Amino acid sequence: MSEARTVVINVSARHVHLSPEHLEALFGPGYQLTVKKQLVQPGQFAAEETVAVIGPKGSFPRVRVLGPVRGNTQVEISATDARTLGVPAVVRLSGNIAGTPGIILEGPKGRVEIKEGVIVAARHIHMTPADAAQYGVKDKQVVRVKTNGTRPLTFDDVIVRVRDDMALEMHIDTDEANAAGLKDGDIGEILL
Repeated sequence: MSEARTVVINVSARHVHLSPEHLEALFGPGYQLTVKKQLVQPGQFAAEETVAVIGPKGSFPRVRVLGPVRGNTQVEISATDARTLGVPAVVRLSGNIAGTPGIILEGPKGRVEIKEGVIVAARHIHMTPADAAQYGVKDKQVVRVKTNGTRPLTFDDVIVRVRDDMALEMHIDTDEANAAGLKDGDIGEILL
């Protein structure tokens, strides 16, 4: 692969982002998330806390909460997870939850039913404006990414997300990683 437009690929396993209201409903008044591990994206972390995600057909008992808290609660799963839970696999960019399925979340202090917020995250690349200038891409541009895992393939429809507070990294879900034989830290090449 050429060095010009390479990107580190990391696998985004199923996880939950909580609003302040839902954090308190699930863990108790005034509760604060506990950092387990810092993530690549600045200020973001995997929390010690987990919740049960309960769908009409199945559930996952210990789904990691990612911090910090957000404006809206969002559950990110793979298409395989969606089938297990019994909800439609709606592919969206993170934050775009209007019209998506809802689900039940259960924590140690309570249970909430969200009316929307379950998504299969669209594959995407985070980068800074400087990275975007270097790579010749723009925010929300759709690119392809060639991989060289044990089962090499090229991902289409990869959305570029450009912000000052981002680090250069591509996110795919576990289904995609398994299909391509990829693991955290593998390298892809952005194709325009």
